[in-house]
Amino acid sequence: MDTITAYELDIESQTGMLESYRPQRPLPAKKQKNTVFAGSGDSLAAAMLAERHSGGLARAADPLELYRNPSIAESKDVYFVSVSGNTISNVRAAKRTNSTAITSDPASRLARASGSVITVGPGCGTFTAGSVTFLECALACVSLVRRIRVPRSRAIFNAARLAARTRTSGRVFILGSYHTYPLAMYGAAKFYEVLGHDAHYTRMEQFSHMELFCADKGDTVIILEEKNPHNRELRHSLKKAGIKTIQPDVPSAKIPQLVYCTVFLQMLVLYEAKRLKLSECHFVTSKMRKTSNDMIY
Repeated sequence: MDTITAYELDIESQTGMLESYRPQRPLPAKKQKNTVFAGSGDSLAAAMLAERHSGGLARAADPLELYRNPSIAESKDVYFVSVSGNTISNVRAAKRTNSTAITSDPASRLARASGSVITVGPGCGTFTAGSVTFLECALACVSLVRRIRVPRSRAIFNAARLAARTRTSGRVFILGSYHTYPLAMYGAAKFYEVLGHDAHYTRMEQFSHMELFCADKGDTVIILEEKNPHNRELRHSLKKAGIKTIQPDVPSAKIPQLVYCTVFLQMLVLYEAKRLKLSECHFVTSKMRKTSNDMIY
């Protein structure tokens, strides 16, 4: 099976996962203050979602930084998020901490290095850009810091799929708010991994201070935030500058918002891959894959 087909199947399988999903039991607020979530790539985005949904009680961290700065996790419980369970920085840091692995492989090196394991599903079985595994990891992390009710997925999927039937052009800038900034990061990762496109992720406020100055006419700005006067003014100004803006109708409730934005970004990238008639994700054919694997594993 080619990896674009596998990616699409992974996306579609999320409806079934959501219908049967069982959240974790939330940690008490006192315990959350002494909890760190760590991960790399998509998994760091999942960890950051936990930090934000905890209202800042829990912290998100890069595993290599944890390993090099052990005081960050001193006297704390650390949840390491890694679908494969083989990211070397996670494994090394887990050996030094009171750790729990969130992984699809309970026999992985990370699982063996951790005191306990939370198992997530393995996806479609073909190595591809993370979709269902990301969403399940994200929900696992968030449900550890707050009670969640997983919404009716089909309506959200249909809305996100419809919104994603638009086209990007030039470089892509994905803007996120407090709860959606980690999803902006995840979306940029899909543009890198699936398409090999130049994409950036940033906070809503910081875009006007920094990334805006490298944006050109014909580029695309994606706004992951409910419509409000601030982003309305930004859209108007960008339009006058010749920059395309995409702002889907993001739900206000936070868990539907998480699911919607995740699926919207996945589908946006998938539709672009189909327009380009790609059969393989960019990371599969990239000359940088060996370098990536050498550093990660």
